[in-house]
Amino acid sequence: MPKYMYFILATIALVVGYIVYGALVSKIFGAEPSRPTPAKTMADGVDYVEMPLWKVWLVQLLNIAGVGPVFGPILGALWGPAALWWIVIGTIFAGAVHDFMAGMLSVRYGGANVPAIVGYNLGNFAKQFMRVFAVVLLILVGVVFVAAPAALLAKLTPDYMNLVFWVCVIFAYYFIATIMPIDKIIGNFYPVFGAILIFMALGVTAMMFVSMPAEFYNSVDSFSGNTHPGHLPIFPLVFITIACGALSGFHATQSPLMARCMANEKLGKSVFYGGMVAEGFIGLVWATVGMTFYHGPDALNAALAAGGPGNVVTQSCMGLMGEFGGVIAILGVVILPITSGDTAFRAARLTLSEAINFSQKAIIPRLYIAVPMFLVGIFLSLIDFTIIWRYFGWANQTLATIVLFAGAAYLRRRDRFHWICTVPAVFMTAVCVSYICYEPTMGFKMAIDYANIIGIVCAAAAFVAFMMLGRKPLPYDPEPIHPGSHASGMKA
Repeated sequence: MPKYMYFILATIALVVGYIVYGALVSKIFGAEPSRPTPAKTMADGVDYVEMPLWKVWLVQLLNIAGVGPVFGPILGALWGPAALWWIVIGTIFAGAVHDFMAGMLSVRYGGANVPAIVGYNLGNFAKQFMRVFAVVLLILVGVVFVAAPAALLAKLTPDYMNLVFWVCVIFAYYFIATIMPIDKIIGNFYPVFGAILIFMALGVTAMMFVSMPAEFYNSVDSFSGNTHPGHLPIFPLVFITIACGALSGFHATQSPLMARCMANEKLGKSVFYGGMVAEGFIGLVWATVGMTFYHGPDALNAALAAGGPGNVVTQSCMGLMGEFGGVIAILGVVILPITSGDTAFRAARLTLSEAINFSQKAIIPRLYIAVPMFLVGIFLSLIDFTIIWRYFGWANQTLATIVLFAGAAYLRRRDRFHWICTVPAVFMTAVCVSYICYEPTMGFKMAIDYANIIGIVCAAAAFVAFMMLGRKPLPYDPEPIHPGSHASGMKA
């Protein structure tokens, strides 16, 4: 079988996963089409604004698909087939489930942000912890998603439009998009951005089939084993390196934005589960580029050493699509982080306002929160990008783990099939603990074998604790559990 068939089969798997497993997840949750959504009951013309399905879906995709599903899979391609397995399996059984639960729980809780969602299901301490954790992560995301697109734009423009120039332009845009009503900038410009994004993903894919069909996955001898030039371990590094494009806690901070704009609960599968599947396809494309455009992991590693993932994007887009098509494709990659950075700061504003019960309907209260928040972001942008990215990666997957446990608790208390959340939550507990124990610069610098043992032990302990405490009723949940509450979902 020609190797390009693996790409086709992986794409088919994502589509089938959406159709079959997405429907199962929606049934287990118990989406109710007749139930009014926050867009109808809490409309304010600023953040709670009903929008059509096509626009909500497109904005959701652009919100969640930052630089992660491009840069992460490119870096993950160094490990070879493990990256492809994680993108496909992680998207279907972890990432899309995570996004669906975060989005639909926000719908059920009146458009609540992730700290409230976690608090309602895991307790008040978890809520207070998540308020700090989520805001820090969102600001880190905003900063990360300034540096990466600014560097790519600086390569495409005259010398006077250098990195500093584009950093200033992007920060200015982020500030305006953060304080303006969601349908004025984000709702109007994202369809145009979406067209460029779709051109990028499909254009790069098509040109790989046209110009190098026999070279698909030429760096892969077999679809097993570790191909990393530095022999770095697959577990846990692949599962941290490839976050967006498989599973990302950042998405839980973005899904509430569209939960406030969705007209009907039945759209949850399309918007939240489907949005993540589309991002998984983008991740699949760029992991494939890394294993196809470059002849072996050593060549890919050299390109990364010469200029990071941005250099790989530039070389591959220009090489596959020519100068004009390459520029359009690169702009598509630029759009991904920009359309996540603006909503990251927006979500941080809403999370802070929710924590202090500060209405955001008028513009002055929005400025009170946005101005100091952006000053912090500008300060953080002066720190080495690689340091920020390293902390973001671990924090991102830790947040995903917590949200999955919150979703599992929600389902378990209602006698629904909680395992769709519990299994990936326990697995990611092992990943996150192992990573922080092993990581040689920001972690505890342990040998990988010891780190993995500790990760597995902590995951087992988390599972036992969840099974013992996960059914305990909490006074915080605003959606009361009543007899027969499992009627619309599958029983555990």
